[in-house]
Amino acid sequence: MLAQKETGWSVPDVCLNFINGKWVGGGAQLPVINPTNETVLTHIAEASEQDVDAAVQAARESFEAGEWAGTDLETRQRLLFRIADLIDQHSDELAWLETTNIGAPIAQCRARHVPRSAYNFRFFAEYISQIRSDAYTQLENYLSVVTREPVGVAALIGPWNAPIALTSMKIAAALAFGNSCVVKPSEVSPLTAVRMVELICEAGLPAGVINLVNGSGAVTGAALAAHPEVDVLSFTGGTATGRAIMSAAGRNLTPVTLELGGKSANIIFADADFDRALDGALLSIFSNNGQQCLAGSRILVQEELADRFIEAFVERARKLRIGDPLLEDTEIGPLATKQHFERVHSFVDTLEADGCELLLGGKPCDGFESGYYYEPTIVRAPNNKAVVCQEEIFGPFATFQTFRTADEAWAIANDSKFGLLGYVWTTDYATAMAAHEHVKSGVLCINSPIIRELRAPFGGYKESGVGRESGAACEAFYSEVKTTAFLTGDVPLRKLGMGGA
Repeated sequence: MLAQKETGWSVPDVCLNFINGKWVGGGAQLPVINPTNETVLTHIAEASEQDVDAAVQAARESFEAGEWAGTDLETRQRLLFRIADLIDQHSDELAWLETTNIGAPIAQCRARHVPRSAYNFRFFAEYISQIRSDAYTQLENYLSVVTREPVGVAALIGPWNAPIALTSMKIAAALAFGNSCVVKPSEVSPLTAVRMVELICEAGLPAGVINLVNGSGAVTGAALAAHPEVDVLSFTGGTATGRAIMSAAGRNLTPVTLELGGKSANIIFADADFDRALDGALLSIFSNNGQQCLAGSRILVQEELADRFIEAFVERARKLRIGDPLLEDTEIGPLATKQHFERVHSFVDTLEADGCELLLGGKPCDGFESGYYYEPTIVRAPNNKAVVCQEEIFGPFATFQTFRTADEAWAIANDSKFGLLGYVWTTDYATAMAAHEHVKSGVLCINSPIIRELRAPFGGYKESGVGRESGAACEAFYSEVKTTAFLTGDVPLRKLGMGGA
């Protein structure tokens, strides 16, 4: 266990706002609660509408001055690589902050979340070195050249469930293409965003290029989404909030990307590699305490395998190590907030009316005097109409259904307002190809838990989002395309106004 007194790391008394190179206060101070023991961990200085305006104006002024947008590509690359190196150097501290803030097991934060944040900066540093421009010569006497320019001020609103991995993706992409930005972390999980901004500044980014505003969605988030000087906005979070952000941004015609909710089907065929499918199903729902939009929360098992698979799944889930997330062997920690804890538990009240069978859990964990610990919960549903099969629960809460044929599996999988991820486990090539053709999701994983390939687009169908994130998708979003036509030959021009009296 990594304790504060042993490491020298600390949590700030107040998470301030970072505007034009300076840490400044805000209006109201909002508490951030430690999910492990329900004590006040720190406070955030909520940025008011005026504070948000100051941050956006600082970003605008730095952009117009060309302090970052005008730097040559190699200089930009070196700084992005430097940021990645600093994240690596402080990886244990960042993992500790993330775990302390959101309750995700530290082994997972250290192995996945923090390395991913460093990789995000390295990936985009490498990506921009491969950018190419197009030239067209087909039109006689003309050369048309297509180039890209930074778009301007990017508003980047991160989620609370994996803040360092997902928020760093937005920052790395926006900076790589020469933009200035205003970052808003969730009011629930500000710690790693604050520390990351400190490291980014240590790397040498000019003042005003990155700004950070803390606060609630209703105050700070709303002001940022509606600001007319924001050129693009990227948000990861819940679908309801995404709708509000898109509506506010739309009044200014601000382009948005939204990575929202999911209710992913995890389809397991009778011919699947049993042990790998079992391991993958457990990982896809119980990693990060189940608080992930890409969770394989609807597990669909072919009838002839169902009893054996569900029995094995329940037995493994019963043995999950639940406890202090700062302990190295913990597999399930507390949920992030009391409000979310109560929401997850509320779904148990829907089971009886929908004819669902509770196989495991369904209640707060015994043996904890404090903290938002919730038992791994497993439900068998009679059909896909059950509330727990339709709504994103966002916790350690798995539902099982059975199917007979592949066509039935595709129909159940697609019977959802979401379409972010899909998982399929089979050893039959034809079945895998049929899944590729029929499952309506932005990403589909065959015989694997989630893999995030940054070269490939990531995003969802339907209510799971708008737009995509990847190297090419971010290049398109965070830059403006310009076509410049050069006259290369003698092209006579029509002469107007030459008529006689």
